[in-house]
Amino acid sequence: MRLPVAAAAALLLGACVTVPKAPQLLATSHARARALERDGQLRPALLEWKIARTIDPNDAQAHANEARLLARIEGLVASKVGDARGALQRGAPLHARRALLAALALDPANTTAAEMLRGIGVIEFVTYTVRAGDSLASLAERYYGDRARGEVIWETNNLPPGKPLAVGAVLRIPEIPGVPFYAPGRTPPPGSVLAAPPHGERGGASDEPPEVNPLLSDVRDAVDRKEFSTALADLDRYLADNPRDRDGAELRKLALYRQGQTALEDKKYDDSYRALTQLARLQPDYQDVATLLPQARRQVIDRHYQEGIRLFREEKLPEAIAEWRAVLDMEPQHTNARRNLEQAERLVKGLQERKSR
Repeated sequence: MRLPVAAAAALLLGACVTVPKAPQLLATSHARARALERDGQLRPALLEWKIARTIDPNDAQAHANEARLLARIEGLVASKVGDARGALQRGAPLHARRALLAALALDPANTTAAEMLRGIGVIEFVTYTVRAGDSLASLAERYYGDRARGEVIWETNNLPPGKPLAVGAVLRIPEIPGVPFYAPGRTPPPGSVLAAPPHGERGGASDEPPEVNPLLSDVRDAVDRKEFSTALADLDRYLADNPRDRDGAELRKLALYRQGQTALEDKKYDDSYRALTQLARLQPDYQDVATLLPQARRQVIDRHYQEGIRLFREEKLPEAIAEWRAVLDMEPQHTNARRNLEQAERLVKGLQERKSR
């Protein structure tokens, strides 16, 4: 067995080193291989098993694991290549490119993946900021002249299924090989939304974005920073002067949604319920507000109910009564809150009668 380079050099220099024995080296290599595979680093894990086999050519465990891992890698590569073929058939070159790069990361010598990747070439794409009234179909018509191509945009941006586009979101619009791509500076398809610019845009053949109101731009930045109170206050002032502005109205919905979602995650249930309730009044089917609102409502009810119990035990009866009344305002059928409220009110009445005697 050849010594590691550092150990050999140390011996030549007269240093005193302890070279690990073969069983120790094997055990270390086995442990590394297993740890790497658990972490999903399959190529380095395969190399470790090969190192173990080099240390001891008769290591049956290394032989078996090397063969097993090699078969696993081959299966994954075949799956990635098949995924890429399917993506190309759907007209999703970015998805195909990601799958092929993943295949080559597992097997750099795979000629099929390399040839397919060369065939895709450099993918051109443009970025687009979603505005009020946009949909995947309208954007597909805008850039491809075909409303049915919206799935490509959906897949490229990993968008959640069945939800409308969020105003202010930045999307990547990819070129589809073999399909006309009407990026900025190219001739728009006849009769497309580019020929009749949406939302009051100027021009016909150009795809220049409309002028953005500086206040709305600041509001979007505030929403991204989770400064929701500031964003909503600015929007209220803006919409008071521009009550029919669609971008402002959509941005207000987005701010309320993000505020409610973030507050729910942070367990600030009252804030979440307040924001989501306002949003539901504006648009009940906005994204997944129909799911989030009942969650926030239930948490608020439970919090008020438990707070009432705590205050009752501390003999703070008026405060407990206020908490249970809040519960009944939200859920009149809450039997326990009503029973507790009636009991607390009887106790308060009895105390008042004793004091008046």
